[in-house]
Amino acid sequence: MKNSDPYIFAQEPWPDNVKLFQPYEVEQILLPDNASCLAVQAFLKMCNLPFEVEMRWNAEFMSPSGRVPFIKCGAFVVSELEPIVQFAANKGVSLCGRLSTEEKAEMRAYMSLITNVLVNAELYISWLDDDTYNAVTKVRNSSVYPWPLGWLQTRSKRNAVAKRLKALHWQEKTLEQVLSDVEQCCNSLSQRLGDRDYFFGTPTELDALVFGHVFTIITTRLPCRKLAETVRRHETLVSLAKRIDEQYFKRP
Repeated sequence: MKNSDPYIFAQEPWPDNVKLFQPYEVEQILLPDNASCLAVQAFLKMCNLPFEVEMRWNAEFMSPSGRVPFIKCGAFVVSELEPIVQFAANKGVSLCGRLSTEEKAEMRAYMSLITNVLVNAELYISWLDDDTYNAVTKVRNSSVYPWPLGWLQTRSKRNAVAKRLKALHWQEKTLEQVLSDVEQCCNSLSQRLGDRDYFFGTPTELDALVFGHVFTIITTRLPCRKLAETVRRHETLVSLAKRIDEQYFKRP
């Protein structure tokens, strides 16, 4: 599966056979990846763009960026939310077309905040919190590999995540400092959302991103419950996540 430039042939319409690739939900997927996959699914559903979910044990290795999810749209393979948003925009499909330049800049700033705080917090809890790593991450990440490949791959990935977090000065944080950052992030998002249904009145990719992370954090059972407890205190964000889930995912 080759990677193609997603910024050409923009005039071609969105095909009916788009596939979204992600890890197995039940036995394999981890908190950060689940949040990212849900965010992309929510964005595509908000745009009313058809797609089918394909679960593959090696989805992250198939991805051109090494991260999930990614979509295969005709000849193109595009991974992660923001490039997929841009790819859809190049086909004339956008959720933020009515926003002013200032509002678009504000939206991108809040999306960056989520990446810099919530994503890092999810990685920290999943890979650096020993209880969560031993009870959940190690088991799920190695579940699709034969022994000893699963053990080696999981150890290698833990080292890679630790290296990434160290470069961002997150590895040395205590759990309390991580939760404090999450609290501040959620406060900022809650204040911006206010009493609106969506951040800018109608759904945008920011709402999809917040949904992906908030919904995943509050519905994933982990030995370390403090991350979910911190997010749950922000009722407007929880209500937003539930509203998007009910409107676009129609879960039974």
